[in-house]
Amino acid sequence: MTKPISVQLYTVRDALAADRDTVLSRIAEIGYRSVEPYDPTTDPKGFREVVDDLGLTVSSTHAYALLSKDPSEVFDAIATVGTDLVIIPGGIEHEEFTTRDGLSRTADLLNGFAEQAARYGMRIGYHNHWWEIEPEIDGRHAIEALADLLAPEVFLEIDTYWAAVGGADVPALLGRLSDRVLALHVKDGPVVKGEPHTAVGRGVMAVPEILDAAPDAWRIVELDECATDIFAALADSHAYLTSLEGS
Repeated sequence: MTKPISVQLYTVRDALAADRDTVLSRIAEIGYRSVEPYDPTTDPKGFREVVDDLGLTVSSTHAYALLSKDPSEVFDAIATVGTDLVIIPGGIEHEEFTTRDGLSRTADLLNGFAEQAARYGMRIGYHNHWWEIEPEIDGRHAIEALADLLAPEVFLEIDTYWAAVGGADVPALLGRLSDRVLALHVKDGPVVKGEPHTAVGRGVMAVPEILDAAPDAWRIVELDECATDIFAALADSHAYLTSLEGS
C-alpha cells in the first residue's frame, strides 16, 4: 500500500502558530493525509485530537527537543502525537561531519537516543542539510560514512533538496543508502543556498528520478521559504506528486 503524501509542518510554521486548527484543516482540504510535526511537545494531546478528527495520520516527527529536554518527556509527547519515527533534524555542530572522530561522536549520540527510543517502541532517524553532504570522507559524502557507524535500527530522512545543494547526485546517493532511508523531504527550487523554494515540480530537481530511487520511503513535502502563497505551493506540490503516482 502506498504511503500517503505527508507535509512537514515547519512549512506553515507562522500560520500554524497563529491558528493551528485552521491550518491543519486547510492541509487536509488540499488532500494531504499525513503530517510531520516539528515540535511534538507543544500541546500533543490537542494536536492529536485535531489530526484524528481530520483523518490525518502522523508520518513521523522531528524532535529537536531531544537535544535540550528530558528525553522521557519528549518520547511521552511523541507517543501521544502518534508516530514511531522520531527524527533529529540538526542541532549537531557542522564541524562534526568533517572528520571521522566527529562522525563517531555523532553516531554515538544517535545510537544512544535509539536505545532510549526502543523502550517506547520507536526508532530514531537523522535528517540532513547540506553540511552532511559537502564534506567527503574517503571519497564519500559524510552522511554515507555516518551511516556505516549507525546502529541498524537508526534510519535516515534524506532531505533531497539539501543533498543536491551539497553536491550529491541524489538518486545515486539514495541508491547507495538503500533501505537505511525511510523518509524523504521532497522539495524543489533553484538548488541555490539562500534562494526561496518553489512548489514541487516547479524547480530544477529531478523529482521523478529521486522518488524512483527510494520507492518505499515516505514522501514529505517541505518548503523552508517560499516566494509565493505557501498554501498554493502546497496544493501545487500535492497535485504534482499525485500525478506522478498515477503515471
